[in-house]
This record gives sequence, C-alpha cells and structure tokens, in this order.
Amino acid sequence: MRKSLMTAMVASTVVGAAVVGIGAAQATTPSSLTPAAFRPSLSATLQADANALRKYGAPGVLVELDTSRSDIRVRSGYGNIAKSTPIAWDAKFRIGSYTKPFVAATVLQLVGERKLSLDDKVERFLPGLIRGNGNDGRKITVRQLLQHTSGLPEYTNAMAALGTEEGFQQSRLRTWTNAELVGLAMQFPADFAPGTRWSYSNTGYVVASMIIEKVTGRTWQQEVRNRIVRPLGLRDTYLPGTTPTIPRPHPVGYQRFPGPDATPEDPRYGEPIDATLLNPSLAGPAGEMISTADDANTFLRALITGKVLKPAQLAEMLRTVETDDRLRARWPGARYGLGIVWADNSCGGYWSHGGDIPGFMTRNGVTPDGSRSVTVSINTDSLKPEPGVPMPTVDITTDLIDHALCNAR
Repeated sequence: MRKSLMTAMVASTVVGAAVVGIGAAQATTPSSLTPAAFRPSLSATLQADANALRKYGAPGVLVELDTSRSDIRVRSGYGNIAKSTPIAWDAKFRIGSYTKPFVAATVLQLVGERKLSLDDKVERFLPGLIRGNGNDGRKITVRQLLQHTSGLPEYTNAMAALGTEEGFQQSRLRTWTNAELVGLAMQFPADFAPGTRWSYSNTGYVVASMIIEKVTGRTWQQEVRNRIVRPLGLRDTYLPGTTPTIPRPHPVGYQRFPGPDATPEDPRYGEPIDATLLNPSLAGPAGEMISTADDANTFLRALITGKVLKPAQLAEMLRTVETDDRLRARWPGARYGLGIVWADNSCGGYWSHGGDIPGFMTRNGVTPDGSRSVTVSINTDSLKPEPGVPMPTVDITTDLIDHALCNAR
C-alpha cells in the first residue's frame, strides 16, 4: 500500500501500492514457470517455492492453498528470528492493501441497495473536500475512486519521513484521521484529469470510505464488519482502527530502511527492526486490516463466487481497465477492476489483490471459478536478497501462486 511509504501495489503492493516485491537467478516470466504436475506433489512444490522466497530476504513465509477437496499449508523461515520460531499456522498479520476489496465490496453493496451510484460525483456526498491543485470532487466519480482512475495524488507523498528509521520510530504510533489523510493529498497537484489514465491511489480509497460513512451514518469499519466479516464468519479478521497491536498469535513484522546513497534500484537496506507495533490509521481504509491465511482465502473465494455481491455489482467489480507498465511488469497482463486485479498465469489468469504495509507483505490469487485460492504472508515488505541473488522483474510469489492455482494436487 505504498508508493514511497507503502508501495503502490507495485510498490507492494495492492494492489498493496496502494497500496502494493520480487526473484530468481533469472527474471521469471509466466512462460518459464515449472509446471507442478511434474513434481512429486503439490505440497512439496509449494514447500520448495516457500523455501525459495527466503533468498530474497523473507524472514518467514506462510502459505495456505484452499481447494474444494482439501487445503494445503506450508511455511518456511521464522516468525521470530531472535527466538528461531516459525510463523504459527493460524498467525494473524496485517494485510495492507488487501483491505481494498473489502472497501470496494461494501461500496458496491450500497450501490446494489440504491444508496448511491458508481457514476455519482464525490461532491454529492463530500462537498468541498476535494479542491485545489487541479483536484476537483465535482469531476470525480465513485467508480473512478475504486478503479484508480480518479487522478487523485497519493497522500503518502507527504509521508516521506516514515521511509526513514528515525521518522518511522517517531511517527509509528501517531493517529491519523481520514480527513487529515485527504488533506495531505490536496497539497499536491492532480496526477491527471479524472478518467483519462490509471494510477494507483490510496487516497481514492480513503475518500470512498468517507462516502460509506456519509451514506450509512456509521464508520467504514462498522460497515465492513457487519456486511462482510460477520456474515462470512471471518472470526480472525480485524479492523483495528487506531489499535497498534496485532492479536496473538502473530509473527514479528520486520522493516528495513534505505541506507546512504540509496537508489530505487538499490535501497541499500540496513538491518531490520521490529515494526509490529504500528498505528494502522496511517493506512486506514487503504490498508489497515488484519487477517489470517484461512480467512483471507475464505473472503476471496466468497467474493468471486457471488456470496458477497449481487450479480450486477460483481460484474461491475470484475469489469477491468488497462493499468500501467509498472504494474504489468510485476504482474503480467494486469488489469484493474473495482478493488481487484486480473493477472495472467499459465492456466489463463486469476483474480488477486496484494498488499504491503511496514512489516508485512500479502499476496494472493483465486481462480475465475473460485474453486482454488491461495494466500501468501511474508513478515516484511522490505526485501533484501542474499548477496549475488538478483531480484526478478515479476513479483517474487509468481511461481508459487501459479503452481497453487494451475495444478491439481
């Protein structure tokens, strides 16, 4: 969930850059994936894939694949390096921009109830909020907020200090309101005229959450909890608000910071710190949620199979637009719907939304028919590969997710 702080789904992230890392000895492409069908078993394949992520700087990796027949879970590395303990099978973790599909689905439920329209302008609900530097809520629709075609600048552009260890330590427990986050964004010029381009914007989801609150009279967290989390029985999924802790069990979330002479290509990361304690209001509706691999899979499969949205609204969610070269480089063929990404793989394609937030990286995928879904949690979003190991051009979980979704057990 950031471009500078939280990676824009290509920044790690979700489509985590927004709120959204990466490797192999050679750059990996979908055509070079090794079919799992030729390996001894899918569980052994996923274990090998999880182990392989360690060389890119993942302290620990937790994977869960859910299918109509059975589930497979594998893990590698450490949830706590100092204690040499693995990530718990039922670990809770920050999901970053994977929060966005929950927010988008809530907005779409309200659309289905005719409380608002995707073509409504922001100004109808939040008069005067989006103004200045070419930003104009009278020209931006609800659809464009969810689709990342609003042109709204990233509020994270004003949080550069959080990209340093000193700034992070000073601000990690600060509380931010959604209005403050939007105010930060309004300091910057619009990225483009609404509807003319695509660019990942966490700000758009903050504004969307404020529309939820205006329409319902309740917080966006209450609406997501009442409409999605409780009906689906996601007992280990949390909307923490300003609470800085993660329910146990949870891994340590490790964060590295750029060193002297850092460049985008080589951040020269220093040693990691424990970044687990964090006030997630800095991410808010763009990335504050906490979940487990099991709950994350349950939601993704329920969403795609029509258990969350009515057919008309699900169709709107899955109607995609072109993205940009940066996103397509990380996820080949990537197109964006409303809070969800379509990407290519060796069996035709899949739906996904990853997320990054300091200390945690989430990646996932679900088949178009919802029969198989996989969630990958890594307890850092600042990857530092071992010496001599280059980062791949695509996301580091590409092979793993392809093997999970495209091969029978």
